[in-house]
Amino acid sequence: FSCNLSDLLCSFLGLLYQEYRDKSTREEIETRRLQDSQTDPEETSPCEETPSEAEPTSTIENKAPPQINLLRNSNSRFNLWQDLPEVQSSGVLSILQPDEIKLQEAMFELVTSEASYYKSLNLLVSHFMENERLKKILHQSEAHILFSNVLDVMAVSKRFLLDLEQRVEENIVISDVCDIVYQHTVNHFSVYITYVSNQTYQERAYKQLLQDKPAFREVISHLELDPKCKGLSFSSFLILPFQRITRLKLLVQNILKKVEEKSDRESTALDAHKELETVVKACNEGVRKMSRTEQMISIQKKLEFKIKSVPIISHSRWLLKQGELQQMNGPKTSRTLRTKKLFREIYLFLFNDLLVICRQIPGDKYQVFDSAPRGLLRVEELEDQGQSLANVFILRLLENADDREASYMLKASSQSEMKRWMISLAPNRRTKFVSFTSRLVDCPQIQCVHPYVAQQPDELSLELADVLNILDKTDDGWIFGERLHDQERGWFPSSMGEEILNPKIRAQNLKECFRVHKSDDSQRRKLGSRNRQ
Repeated sequence: FSCNLSDLLCSFLGLLYQEYRDKSTREEIETRRLQDSQTDPEETSPCEETPSEAEPTSTIENKAPPQINLLRNSNSRFNLWQDLPEVQSSGVLSILQPDEIKLQEAMFELVTSEASYYKSLNLLVSHFMENERLKKILHQSEAHILFSNVLDVMAVSKRFLLDLEQRVEENIVISDVCDIVYQHTVNHFSVYITYVSNQTYQERAYKQLLQDKPAFREVISHLELDPKCKGLSFSSFLILPFQRITRLKLLVQNILKKVEEKSDRESTALDAHKELETVVKACNEGVRKMSRTEQMISIQKKLEFKIKSVPIISHSRWLLKQGELQQMNGPKTSRTLRTKKLFREIYLFLFNDLLVICRQIPGDKYQVFDSAPRGLLRVEELEDQGQSLANVFILRLLENADDREASYMLKASSQSEMKRWMISLAPNRRTKFVSFTSRLVDCPQIQCVHPYVAQQPDELSLELADVLNILDKTDDGWIFGERLHDQERGWFPSSMGEEILNPKIRAQNLKECFRVHKSDDSQRRKLGSRNRQ
């Protein structure tokens, strides 16, 4: 390899990271569709057939194959490790086991995707951030909020990429990459937490600049039209670091699924994955922290207490769900009563540790008339008793604001809204497909084929190719799911995904999930549902 390997690798790819990532996830979706349609998902593809006289992987090290000149032809568009001319001419494909070839591909993808990511970061800096017209329009503080510490992020990516490339240079058969991932995550990836934690400010500043400064809007539009950007928006470049750190964790998971069990490479991959998960969680918390604090202050201002006041703002409290429900009049009203005023409106604010029950009053205010710790809530669905009592459930407060038990009969606007409230109020109750206290042996699964951005706190944002266990579903088109790669739970429209019908593929997905998370499984069980909400 030459000393300009980074530049050559970027030209070799020919793709910005946004394109690379989209292409990769689309291929993942199509592969899973193909597997799901097969009667025997364990059949191997032609390129993965085991040679008749396969030799152990260890013999490769003894034969010391030639180094790859990965980028001899910078106009090439290789996507796979096994498509490289040096790999094909070396004869290693006839020696390596199919599982090792899959592992090589997984490690190679981590390297090439980092090169593509670095190329996109470089464009963000050189094309947008350093544009002279944009510099004159933006105040220094505005530029700082908009671009944050992207120069630090780019420097970290460059250092990471150089170490990865050096490893690829060492041998045509890549020994490992997860040890490099581990070292860089521990020592350098904290810059991602700083960048991503600024995301809320960044989005707000960008919207404000577009609204208040026509010159800014004009320059950004002009820069976006440059062929270098390939039709991609400025905002798609700004969110690259958060997308990358999340994707990097998935790439390590993919490697982890393919390494031999109880091997040094498995141990290294588990260590790298654990550190990446820590960084990703810190990024998520950083994003949530500011918006949650602002939201809690806003809610506190709207509440007037008819009962003893409860302090709402707390550093450990956040909103899970809010909204209007219909309450049946009278504490002991007969379920068969039919009157015009059968129900009256109430408004609920559900926090991670507290429920506040209110009535809306003039001036966009809410009068609180009851409350209870979230852990002392129980829900019960009523059997269908006609149209007026459809989507009705019982909410029991084991200990309310008056230190006594109280019950409310509540009606939701739809079946999905009723189920969403019930699961939010009592997250550990059994759902349609699985008990939360049992292991998931086999339940329905779905893969995301359309990205989705959560609109409510109890919803789950989805990325292309996400695989989820379906824990519950409604007749009006909503699914409550748990994403396999991070155990995050939430609701999303069923139209966003395709159900995985092949039981062998579902079992394989679960097995891989348990393997990836086995090192922190005991800790996850202790944390329970707190991290899922």
